Amino acid sequence: MRFTSHTLLDDGVLEREFALADFTGVLWTPPTAAPSSPAPLLLLNQPGGFGTRRMYPRLVARAKAAAAEGFASVTIELPGTGDRPPLPRAEQARADLRTALAAGEKPSDEVIDRLILPLVDGAVPDWQTTMDAVLALPEIGTGVGFSGGVIAVGVRLAAVDPRIAAAGLFAGSYVPRSTLDEARGIGIPIHVLLQWDDEGNDRQAALDLFDAFASTEKTLVANMGGHTGVPVFAGEDAKRFFVRHLRSEPLPVESDSR
Repeated sequence: MRFTSHTLLDDGVLEREFALADFTGVLWTPPTAAPSSPAPLLLLNQPGGFGTRRMYPRLVARAKAAAAEGFASVTIELPGTGDRPPLPRAEQARADLRTALAAGEKPSDEVIDRLILPLVDGAVPDWQTTMDAVLALPEIGTGVGFSGGVIAVGVRLAAVDPRIAAAGLFAGSYVPRSTLDEARGIGIPIHVLLQWDDEGNDRQAALDLFDAFASTEKTLVANMGGHTGVPVFAGEDAKRFFVRHLRSEPLPVESDSR
């Protein structure tokens, strides 16, 4: 890992851009992070097809909110985004998807596989390489959570890497058939956010995926509204989920004075 920039944000969060293998990323650490008190780590995954530059305002806002709870956060440029080479046949898969939707048809499993699985196959090894490098830093602790979409990326990573201790997933992307099979072997705590009227998401597939998880602790939070209509309080719910499962010290118990 080679850090290429260091920026101290207004709230004391240290933002460092880095280059690693054949991709880039950004690491944010809270002012409390130190070798004597290492910070738990959140992997901030991005939607496919946009890239870090376009998603930066949302990513840094998520990172700052996490830092306020003592978490470090990292994001990476996903395969096929930013300056990375395009994924083979991805544009054709997107075109086939749009054609099906324009005709009022449900996209076929074959189209969804061609669209999503190449991204999953490339992103998961990159995330594992990132964890290898970031977890070697003395100010970063061993508790790791996956946060965001593409949901199939989070499922695959949780299925193959035991370092993922909890996953907060956004059900805002299509679900390949193989992702359901992978979910059946996952037992870590799961928090799924579903926008009920998401125009770009198969609601039933998201519900089937949630049902497939083998986790004894799993929560589905469904809100009315489309893909971009996620309410602010949904982020607070996700933050409390990660605090429960990744932060070493227990939360204070509020007494009921009624």
